[in-house]
Amino acid sequence: MKVRREDAVRTRKKLLTAASEVFAQKGYRDGTIAEICERARANVAAVNYHFGDKETLYKEAWRHCFYESIKSHPPDGGVSEDAPPEERLRGRIVALLSRIADKNNREFWFVQKELANPTGLLDEVIQKEIWPLREKMENLIRELLGPHSSDMQVRFCTISIISQCINPMVAMNRRMEKQEGKDGPPGIEDIEAYSNHVLKFSLGGIRAIRDDIERARRRGKCQGRGRNPRQKD
Repeated sequence: MKVRREDAVRTRKKLLTAASEVFAQKGYRDGTIAEICERARANVAAVNYHFGDKETLYKEAWRHCFYESIKSHPPDGGVSEDAPPEERLRGRIVALLSRIADKNNREFWFVQKELANPTGLLDEVIQKEIWPLREKMENLIRELLGPHSSDMQVRFCTISIISQCINPMVAMNRRMEKQEGKDGPPGIEDIEAYSNHVLKFSLGGIRAIRDDIERARRRGKCQGRGRNPRQKD
């Protein structure tokens, strides 16, 4: 009985690994169950038994890639929660860049294929898994901006930092995949150097926004003090 359970676990893992490869390379529509089963050395009945249908296998394959990626590159970058916010931000930037640059990571290729040919099948599962990471990043940004920052300011800063990490790495990977020359979009070769750049660039922007917030607050206080309390609006 135990042997059967172990065989079932191995088969499920093989199917997830094969599905991850196929869907990352070809997307949902062009990736076939037949090819997945051939790579996993399993039959269609095994797919039906473990996942029920292609849609569920697609979702679980992305989740599998995501968990493997997070295991290899913890989102905090190994930086303690007790560290200064600037150091924690650097840890998250390094972790994100490392995840995207990892040739064994397929989660981002899933998303790229999904963006090119949307199915909507990953929307819910990505939201569920990615949102906690985004929320932690936003909390960190709010800490750096100060308690008087708006939700929009926090969101814009978060989007800016994540985009700086994702866009050049995806461009580089696409160029490598297509074996393009140097005329393609520029990529990042030195992760550590680029991490330091993104950190300095982002902290500079955050400080500027924080200064704007403080200046606006001081103006508001001055206007409040200079107003005649008997004067009607």
